[in-house]
Amino acid sequence: MNPLDLEKLKYPIGKFEAPQEYTSEYISAKIAIIESFPERLRKEAAHLTDEQLNTPYRPNGWTVRQVIHHCAESHMNCYIRIKWSLTENNPVIKAYDEALWSELPDSLTMPIEPTLNLLDGLHFRLAYIMRNLSPMDLEKSFIHPENNSEYHIRQIIGMYAWHSNHHLAHITSLKKFKNWM
Repeated sequence: MNPLDLEKLKYPIGKFEAPQEYTSEYISAKIAIIESFPERLRKEAAHLTDEQLNTPYRPNGWTVRQVIHHCAESHMNCYIRIKWSLTENNPVIKAYDEALWSELPDSLTMPIEPTLNLLDGLHFRLAYIMRNLSPMDLEKSFIHPENNSEYHIRQIIGMYAWHSNHHLAHITSLKKFKNWM
């Protein structure tokens, strides 16, 4: 496979690009994306067969099922990281190995409906807490131990809106390629 084609399969909407400025309009738009993600994901995935759910979105990539379960796991970590940032002074968060998590039985074989339901409640909470952040809260941060980088909540909102759309595009691109529409 052509490396450019593989890159397009890995990043169908491109890589995350941070804005020059985190305006209130930018933050509100990203929160709306986060809030709508579970409904958009359900629309694209709820009717898929087990065979379709077990199809990788790219060569040597995760299956659709793994992608869906990964979104819940990643976004749960996002929620906890925001809560830590709001209640502790620049905490060092715990990293997790998403590749190893994706190989556990729940990611490989569990039905997606419980995860879609989890995402409904989780994203309601994410959007709720995000909408109620003050400008000072948006500046609160955590340290990621893998690269010792500091991430502000304002950045996390943009990154997780991108993350939602990124993985949704994995599914919609595969559906289009396989003519599952």
